[in-house]
Amino acid sequence: MLKDQLQSDLTVAIRAQDKVTAGTLRMALTAVTNAEVSGKEKRELTDDDVVAVLIGEAKRRREAAESYDSAGAVDRANLERAELEVLERYLPSPLTDEEVAVLVRDAVAQAGEQGLTGMKAMGAVMKVLTPATRGKADGGVVAQLVKDALGA
Repeated sequence: MLKDQLQSDLTVAIRAQDKVTAGTLRMALTAVTNAEVSGKEKRELTDDDVVAVLIGEAKRRREAAESYDSAGAVDRANLERAELEVLERYLPSPLTDEEVAVLVRDAVAQAGEQGLTGMKAMGAVMKVLTPATRGKADGGVVAQLVKDALGA
């Protein structure tokens, strides 16, 4: 499981005295634990759930780095980028623009076979695309490509 991998990598980072990796993995594991205990009852997260948590953490690091850059805090921005690099090791490799375009084209064609056209097909197309692109492509970009393909 991914959570077990994070914990074992944390142990390795601590022994190697890699402060950035150790700190990042501690924060990631804390976020995973918080997600496990949130809600009405505690539950064990699946690997997909852990990836979703890590995606959120990576997004926070990316946004923080941009904020620090705009504020002129270069050292803090570099630290956030280093933490982002650690998190990206555990995320699925992102889809290329071309791969996303092929998925969109196929999903639109599939909706067309069901008799759905124009913006009425948006929901059906996104229903097909979301599981295929989750964690691998930005949902906003995918939605925009779908709108363009549907002629909206």
